[in-house]
Amino acid sequence: MFLLLVAPLVVLITTSFAGSTSFQFPPQELSLQWYVEFAQSQTWITAVKNSIIVGTGTIILSTTLSLLAAFGVRQSDVTWVARLVPVTLMPLFLPPVVLGVALLSFFGSYNLHQTYGSIIVAHALWATPISFLIIQSVMTQVNWGLQDAALDLGASPLKTKFEVIFPQIRQGLFASALIAFIISLQEFIMALFLSGQDTRTIPVLAWTAISQMLDPIVNVVSTLLITLVVVALVLSAFSIGLNRLARQL
Repeated sequence: MFLLLVAPLVVLITTSFAGSTSFQFPPQELSLQWYVEFAQSQTWITAVKNSIIVGTGTIILSTTLSLLAAFGVRQSDVTWVARLVPVTLMPLFLPPVVLGVALLSFFGSYNLHQTYGSIIVAHALWATPISFLIIQSVMTQVNWGLQDAALDLGASPLKTKFEVIFPQIRQGLFASALIAFIISLQEFIMALFLSGQDTRTIPVLAWTAISQMLDPIVNVVSTLLITLVVVALVLSAFSIGLNRLARQL
């Protein structure tokens, strides 16, 4: 089953080094010409820039909301608050087409569609629940007695958070940020609804390219995305542990 899932990726990566425009596997000759064309294409470079901007905004928004929510659940004395945690997963079960149409209608009413902000909010709807679960899982390993000791010694609550709690959860914050960036980087359907000519992300531009013709540069972009996702997942696994990351994903 694993080989069956990986085989298409192997074909995709191999054909990205093909020296011709025809999609043949294995390729008759190997070349880096499509990588060079990708690097020289202003259209693709703009899409990369857009994806980085949207991904960075998604990291900031989703990580901030997740961190505040995790602290709120941890410090709440209300019993039913913890039972509402599974509700945070609701956006993940809604079809992205439904979310895309709803967000397009909402942001379109205020003429905010086709902006970076609208795409960031859409991606945060998916990234925040996962980031929240990761941060909440990491917080179970925090020594909260150190926080009580710091408060008893006169430290302010805000200083205690930054100097006592954050050092203990920084690996979880790093992992949740990487996961949020991955989600934003690969999300396509909502971005298709909300992006414009100047805010197209990599997946949207790739879909546009293959819907008109078989552009070999799409294989290059897909290969780079696969590499980036694998690197991010490896870094996340080293940050909080592979078993814990697998449970949260």
